[in-house]
Amino acid sequence: MQVSIEATSTLERRLTITIPAARIEADVEKQLKDAAKNVRIDGFRKGKVPSKIVKQRYGKGIRQDVLSDIIRTSFYEAVTQEKLNPAGTPSIEPKSDVEGQDFEFVATFEVFPEIALADFSAAEIEKQSAEVADADVDTMIETLRKQQASWNDVERAAEDGDRVTMDFEGFVDGEAFDGGKAEGYELVLGSNTMIPGFESGLLGAKAGDDVELNVAFPEEYHAENLKGKPAVFKVKVTAVAEPVLPELNAEFFSKFGVEEQSEEGFRAEIRKNMERELKNALRNKTKTLVLDALCRLNPIAIPAALISDEVDTLRRQAVQQFGGDVAKFDLNMLPAELFKDQAEQRVRNGLLLAEVIRVNEIKADEARVGAFVEEMSAAYQQPEEVKAYFLNDKQQRRQIEAVIVEDVAVETLLAAAKVNEVNVSYEEAIKPAASKNADA
Repeated sequence: MQVSIEATSTLERRLTITIPAARIEADVEKQLKDAAKNVRIDGFRKGKVPSKIVKQRYGKGIRQDVLSDIIRTSFYEAVTQEKLNPAGTPSIEPKSDVEGQDFEFVATFEVFPEIALADFSAAEIEKQSAEVADADVDTMIETLRKQQASWNDVERAAEDGDRVTMDFEGFVDGEAFDGGKAEGYELVLGSNTMIPGFESGLLGAKAGDDVELNVAFPEEYHAENLKGKPAVFKVKVTAVAEPVLPELNAEFFSKFGVEEQSEEGFRAEIRKNMERELKNALRNKTKTLVLDALCRLNPIAIPAALISDEVDTLRRQAVQQFGGDVAKFDLNMLPAELFKDQAEQRVRNGLLLAEVIRVNEIKADEARVGAFVEEMSAAYQQPEEVKAYFLNDKQQRRQIEAVIVEDVAVETLLAAAKVNEVNVSYEEAIKPAASKNADA
C-alpha cells in the first residue's frame, strides 16, 4: 500500500492511497470461492458450480464488496501510519478502478487541531461569592405565594399586580396585523410580558373601560414586520381582579413537596434549596469565565465536521425541549445558523478542556463521585433510591464521572489563574453568566 499526504488547509488533509492489484484480486478470488460453495444455479449441484459462471454472475458485486472493505481498512492503516487524528467521516473518491490494475482512491478529511496549552497564570478570573440572606428567603416565599394566588374580581381601578381580563386588537399604520388580536386575554400588570407601555397604560382602568394604547414595538422584536413600529391597541377591559395570597400552612407547603407542618421548617427547606441553586449557579458561572479565558489564551482552528455534528445535537435538544419527537422530525427544518455560534463555542470548549484533562491526567475518584451523587440525590424525595440508581446505572455513572472530570479540570485552571473574589447578592449570583466567546 502506497500513501501520499497533502495538507490542503490548516486542518484538512488529502490522502492518496494506492492498493496493489494482487491484494484486491486475492481477496476477490477468496470471496468467489466462498460464494461457489453456497450458490445454487439451475443445472448444477450445490458447491459444483464452475468458478467461471460464479464470476460472471457475482464477480462485479463481490469486487465492490471487497473494494469497500479495503477502502475502510486501508484508510485506517494509512492514518495510523501517518499518525493522523481524523475528525469526522472522510470523503472518499475512487481515482482508478480497473480490474487487474492497482486501485487508487483519495480520502479527504479534517484532523483534530494540535494544541499546545498556554500558561494559564496569565488569566484573570473574577469569581463571585454570595450567601442566602433571610431577606432572600422572604422574597422567594413571597414569589411562591404569588404563583399560587387566587383572584377576586374588584370594581376599583387596576393597580400594579392586579390581573386584567380584556379583549384587544392592535393596529400598525391603521391596519390590523396578524397576532395582534385576542379575546378574554388575562394579563398580570407588572409581569412585563407585553411590549413596553402596554401594561402601564392599563393602570387605573376599570372593568367596562375602553382604553386606547399608543405604544411602539421594540427594535429587537421577533416579528420582522413589526420591529420598531408604532402601534395602537384598542382595549376593552372586561374584568379587574386582585391577588389573594395563600396562607403559609401545611396545605401550601405540600404543593412544593415539603412535608413540614411549620413555617420554620418550610423556610429551612426553602433555604436549603436556594443554597443548592446558589452553589450550582456560582460553579457554572466560574466555569464559564474559566472556559472563556482558556479560549482567549488558546485560539485554535475547529474542524467543520465537529461543528456540524454539534449543530445536529443542539437541533435535537431544541426539538426535545419543545416536546417534539426527534425520530419523526426533520432536523434540517431548523436552520443551522441558529445554532452555529453556540455549536462552535461548545466544540472549542470541549477540545481545549479535553487537552487540559489529558495533560493533567485527571480522573474521577470514588470520593468525588460519591459526594456528587449524595448532593444531587438530596434534591429528591427518595434520595437513597436515586443515589442507588445513579451509582449502579453505567450510563448515568459515566455522565457523572464526565462532569466531575470537567469540574476538576476547571479547578486546576482556576488554581493557576489570578483570581479576584467579588461578593454579590443572591439575585445577582443566580443570573447566568453570558459567555464572551460566542462569536469567537
